[in-house]
Amino acid sequence: MNLRQANLERLAKESFDVLIIGAGINGAISAAALSTQGAHVALIDRGDFASLTSQESSNLVWGGIKYLESFEFGLVRKLCRCRNELIASYPASVREVRFLVTLARGFRWPRSMLYAGAWFYWLIGSGFTRTPRLLSPSAISREEPVVNTGNSPGGFEYSDAYLIDNDARFTFRFVRGALDYGAVVANYAAASRSVRGPDGFWVTPVTDSLTGRRFQIRSRTLINACGPYVDAYNTASAQPTRHCHVLSKGVHIIVKRLSVNPRVLTFFASDGRLFFVIPMGPVSCIGTTDTRVESPETVVSEADRSFVLDNINQRLRLAKPLTPDDILAERCGVRPLAVRRSRDDTAAQDWTALSRKHVIELDPRTGYMSIFGGKLTDCLNVGREVSAALHAFGVRLPFRRSKWYGEPDRKIRDEFLHRAALLGLDAMTAPESSEPLSKRLWRRYGWRALSLLEDVRQDPRMAEVLIKGTEYIRCELYHAAQHEMVTRLEDFLRRRSKIALIARRDTIRQAPGLMEACRILFGGDAQARFEEYFAGKS
Repeated sequence: MNLRQANLERLAKESFDVLIIGAGINGAISAAALSTQGAHVALIDRGDFASLTSQESSNLVWGGIKYLESFEFGLVRKLCRCRNELIASYPASVREVRFLVTLARGFRWPRSMLYAGAWFYWLIGSGFTRTPRLLSPSAISREEPVVNTGNSPGGFEYSDAYLIDNDARFTFRFVRGALDYGAVVANYAAASRSVRGPDGFWVTPVTDSLTGRRFQIRSRTLINACGPYVDAYNTASAQPTRHCHVLSKGVHIIVKRLSVNPRVLTFFASDGRLFFVIPMGPVSCIGTTDTRVESPETVVSEADRSFVLDNINQRLRLAKPLTPDDILAERCGVRPLAVRRSRDDTAAQDWTALSRKHVIELDPRTGYMSIFGGKLTDCLNVGREVSAALHAFGVRLPFRRSKWYGEPDRKIRDEFLHRAALLGLDAMTAPESSEPLSKRLWRRYGWRALSLLEDVRQDPRMAEVLIKGTEYIRCELYHAAQHEMVTRLEDFLRRRSKIALIARRDTIRQAPGLMEACRILFGGDAQARFEEYFAGKS
């Protein structure tokens, strides 16, 4: 019986302190925080882990410099502190990066004021990052020749952070961490409502999306972490709330790397919003749009592509303008923005001014919690607040601790690197790889990288790149099959890895080794999962 099937059996049989509906970043961090501190946690998602908003971000971990303009200093302070904690606690995964802001003449704020704002942002962030720099047009052209400075008075540079791997992979880190501390977790387990029984337990009907099997989960408390579907779940569960969501669609496009330098090129788009060119290994991620939508179900439109391409072509000096033919992949998702219901009409008029702050609403009488809004940068704050709220619900956390997150102890890392050196692991790194094998395996798997090292020791073929054109080696596929609940091919290509973010679908389909990867992941269902993905039905 595989991990997912075993967990589905446990979900049907056991009773839990808390059931978390939704395994995006809010649900994943809540599960990790609570299970680490001793709560008996269940976590389910109707799709794969991090398969909505949490897989469509810009991969930035930033303190919200743009919120200074709306004077939300308290929010910026909270976000900066959380950003600093993530950099310090996940040094292999979260890295400081410089943002080069190039201004256009006639912008609504003078360059001197924006530069002063960058220093204020640095101070609010406790001076944790490198200091800002003021740059002339000639200095920008010298350092980033690709930037068009023809209509620019110059700009400035400041620091935030970014994820070395993709956002969904970082979110899965917390899902896997929750599993390590006893949480019972399943993807493709759909719930549409919960009902509180006469005994005070919440009863949640669940359907296994793969087999159609139905069962119920019982829990003392319930956390609605459904992201953009929070409102719908609350309505179905007859749970009134003071807050609701306004939805904004964000679109990014992925193209071949536009700058050799590891910095984020930053502009203000034609609608006045921040606009980025973000390095992602061999590619660049460009965006984003900011369009009000009514439904979480969104697609990239021709207008979205035109907006992104037009804005970037105006701001860069390219040998030839980017066209839709240059797009390798696209990201499209909604940002759930939290608003008070009494202010919904106002929010609808000025929704672009809304921040990504999170709001947690509690019903102590029933033990029901709703998480509105939020962003990846804010995840540690969400975990802390959820822990405090569950304690207030009367659920005992026997191992309450202030630090339930972070990479494994440095001694474990040093032991892994020592064994990797003795094995000669880095000498097995494929020539096309962007970094040594030891560094990447530690970042992605933490202490589990020791077991991958043993796989390679027993069979050196395990260190070979399996899917040609990627960096993923054979033992990683076996590890994913056993430990990461890869249920569909998209789960691996899009979320456990970033293959689908940096290569066209037809390129992936023709990649040597892909069918072997499918056989490792899905056994006898390999062909069906392969066809499902490339038919666009996954």
